[in-house]
Order: sequence, then structure tokens, then C-alpha cells
Amino acid sequence: MIASPNIWHWPAVYEEENRAQDTRGAVYAALRESVDWSGADVVDVGCGSGFHLPMFAQEARAVTGVEPHPPLVDLARRRTAADGTITVLQGDAEQLPLPVSSVDLVHARTAYFFGPGCGAGIAEALRVLRPGGALAVVDLDATAHPYGRWMREDLPHYDPCAVEAFFAAQGFDLRRIDTEWSFPDRDGLERVLGIEFSPRIADRAVRETPGTTLTVRYRLHIRRKPRGLEL
Repeated sequence: MIASPNIWHWPAVYEEENRAQDTRGAVYAALRESVDWSGADVVDVGCGSGFHLPMFAQEARAVTGVEPHPPLVDLARRRTAADGTITVLQGDAEQLPLPVSSVDLVHARTAYFFGPGCGAGIAEALRVLRPGGALAVVDLDATAHPYGRWMREDLPHYDPCAVEAFFAAQGFDLRRIDTEWSFPDRDGLERVLGIEFSPRIADRAVRETPGTTLTVRYRLHIRRKPRGLEL
């Protein structure tokens, strides 16, 4: 298990980031166009403090959050305690604490599934999915400016084209989604950029961002589990 450098160390700031991300709901809309989770059993892998769980619970039959970091498990359980359709379990993507063929959607947003090396997690998702179910991976598109440029400069060994090639080779469809991050003030924007990038790149990102909004592109990768024999 590899620590998440932002939410594990700064959960309160990451909460600000979650509230600021995709304020127009473009990622949710694209996901909904691809996967209908109404009346379905949904798992959010790497659910963190549980921010996305209530959204799925509005229409799903049951929602399970899986998170490896105990403090975040506690936060997610407190967030969702009043909703009887939501369960939060401690676990990781490579050993999901769920039975075979027990869910319809495995969702992971900027968690674990970052390209080459995540094959074990893909196999585990397919294990718990029912036939016809979907694994939906949402990650940041580092090919798009300005956020992607900052990412590439901060992570020089990260190759977004190689990541896309990896997911394509594993049978995933790809959709790019432009979103807007909107913060209530400059202080919030600066705090969030400060946990997402190294100090040098964060300072540059702050200087290059006028106002309190950012355009950030995501990638939505979706792979379905076959309904029958795959030849």
C-alpha cells in the first residue's frame, strides 16, 4: 500500500478540493451516460473520507466504500452514518473485502488505478463484478493545460500516453471530460494547489491562475465484465 500524499496528510484541505472540483458535475454526467447505477450495487475503491458515496446512494441499491487508511475510514463512516444503504470497509484495491460477482459498478476516482502496475486491482475488480458490470476509473488527464502541464513538470517520470496505452490494451474505453474547479476564495485555491504539487510547482500554478477557477481535464476509462464466455 502506497500512501496518498494529499488526502492522507491534509484531509481537511482535500475536503476543500473535493467541494471545488467539477462544480458543474461533468464527470458524474459522463459516468451516468456510460453506466446506469440506479438500483445497482456500487463500490467506490479508495473512497477516502467518503465524499462521493452519498451521490451514488441517491440512486443505487447499496453503496460500499473501500479505503485502506484507517483515519479516512473513520471519517467516511461518520459522514455516512445516517444512510443505511452505505457501508464503509477497510481494505485495498488488490484484495477487496467483497464476494465474487457481488456488485454492478466498481468506481475509482484518482485512486490506485494509475496505469502500468495496477493489473492486480483490475483483476480484483473483475472478480467482484457481476457479468455485464463495469469498472470505471477516473483520473486526471495530464495531456491538457494548464493542470496537466504542472503535473508533467512535477512528475517527470509520468508518461500520460503510456498510461492511456496501458488502459487501451486492457480493454478500456476512454472519454475525456473538461471540468471547472471553482473555489470560494484565493486562499482555498492556494491551499489545494499546495497539497497537489511540490512547493516550486505550486507557487508557479498559483501565479499562473488568475481568479478562483481552474480548468481541469479528466479521463474516464471504462471496462465491462463480459456477460458470457470471452473468446
